Amino acid sequence: MTGLVVALPLLLSSCGSSEPKTEEAAATTPGVLVADAWVRATVGSKDTTMTAAFMALTNPGKNDISLTSATSPVAGMVQLHEMAMKDGKMVMQEKTGGIKVPAESHAHLKPSGDHVMLMGLKQALKPGDEVPVTLKFSDGSSHDLTVPVKAFTEEEEHYHPSTTPSPTP
Repeated sequence: MTGLVVALPLLLSSCGSSEPKTEEAAATTPGVLVADAWVRATVGSKDTTMTAAFMALTNPGKNDISLTSATSPVAGMVQLHEMAMKDGKMVMQEKTGGIKVPAESHAHLKPSGDHVMLMGLKQALKPGDEVPVTLKFSDGSSHDLTVPVKAFTEEEEHYHPSTTPSPTP
């Protein structure tokens, strides 16, 4: 009986507590993921002082995050732009409020859509060059990228509007 009196408190103390355990999550959901980034080459274009960067942004988190700004040492100014209908014409303009990357979804920065505009370029960019770009997000995170320059001419009119009207058939 004496052994049971000594062992009972030890057995009871080794049983689980009725209070729930609180565990700190060791890992946090990553911020926005960046993939397939590229910059349009300026070599051979009408205006070599500006270009655009395009990419896929994925937000695996539970809260919306916005791309709020970008910088690059190759440009005098970097802005976030969108293509929008204005007075019956598609125009490129600065996107106020940044580019939203919805929770558990993605945003595609692409020609004729949202993009990072690099203006006042300090040099012409040719295919094969690489451009450093830093992206800053509303959650306080940032991404330092080295983005390849690729040839692209299909959207030339959106980035370098023609001064002469095109003939209509």
